[in-house]
Amino acid sequence: MSADLIIRNARPFGGAVQDLFIRDGRFTAIAGDRPADEIDASGHIALPGFVEAHTHLDKTLIGMDWFENRVGPARNDRILADRKAKRELGIDARRQSARQIAQTLAFGVLSIRSHVDVDTEIGIANILGVIETREAMRDLIDLQIVAFPQSGMLQREGTFELMDEALRAGADVVGGIDPASIERDPVRHLDAIFALADRHGKPVDIHLHEPGDLGAFCLELIIERTRALSLQGQVMVSHAYCLGMLDATRQQALIKSMVDEEIAVMTVGSPSAPALPLRLMREHGVTVASGSDGIQGTWDPFGSGDMLERAKYLAQRNGMANDADLEETARICTSGGARGIGLAGHALDEGCFGDLVLLPARSVAEAVALTPQNRTVIRRGRVVVASGEVLGSMPAHE
Repeated sequence: MSADLIIRNARPFGGAVQDLFIRDGRFTAIAGDRPADEIDASGHIALPGFVEAHTHLDKTLIGMDWFENRVGPARNDRILADRKAKRELGIDARRQSARQIAQTLAFGVLSIRSHVDVDTEIGIANILGVIETREAMRDLIDLQIVAFPQSGMLQREGTFELMDEALRAGADVVGGIDPASIERDPVRHLDAIFALADRHGKPVDIHLHEPGDLGAFCLELIIERTRALSLQGQVMVSHAYCLGMLDATRQQALIKSMVDEEIAVMTVGSPSAPALPLRLMREHGVTVASGSDGIQGTWDPFGSGDMLERAKYLAQRNGMANDADLEETARICTSGGARGIGLAGHALDEGCFGDLVLLPARSVAEAVALTPQNRTVIRRGRVVVASGEVLGSMPAHE
């Protein structure tokens, strides 16, 4: 649902005070001649809606009993525990995805890309559950669904066919998982992932935790397939830890190739993983997005889904403290995320969707550092959150 709105005394990205006009749900240069609602931003900073470019809506435990985590530290340990939890904890993908969206809407998260599990135990049930949420909440959020073979695809017969079914059912993106350490065959895994993308005309988003030279090799294979299928601007590599572990020569060569093929990178700024060279990536023009990953789940108990807080974590993890760097992390969590997941019309410019967040802060850097909570969130010209409180009733998520 769109609306007409005049926002007085806002400061886009911390700039000069100005009025913003939204007509028919999109920004316009001047106020129209028909009645419109009006609010006073009181000099607050205006940012485009925050973009959660990487999460797992189907697996959050928000609102459920506390999960006592006794899971081992290895990724395979976590995958096995996660699969067991899906069987035993009653994690309903529709209910849980709606709970996370309801929680993060108050922070100003208006666009989400979620990786949703597909495997031979649950089939595409989680995909269908999150599709239900997408339909129920489409007036509040843009939601992209990644068909994600969390447990691997090659070693679990029938998973490829389930991935194909998930894409036909309405998943938006083809997901992949560590082609070497999980799948043990990076060429076959990536061939299968890109074949699905080509068959369905879908973009690709691959979890790549592989370290060092192994990760670099897998990244080179991804670059080759992106080039071969002309998928420029439609491929994202999530995590890409290897980029923070290579010698300078190889690191720069890979970054240049990624820029040439318009491959985006998603990083959560994890304190337990290698830091990516964000300044170098910015200098070369790599599109960088960010996300919360799993929120309050069986892998980790942490996270709220606040992407402004995520911008602060990125800055802290990468030793970024000056105002220009803090502004860059805010852009990673807004416009960078939008570019990374292929959102059109995501800006405060004329013709773009009337989506924005008003933050009570004197500068973007202050907002990132202090993460004020009393935010006003506007979706298509309609105020959906005022001073941190969600307005109106939310679609059922209990």
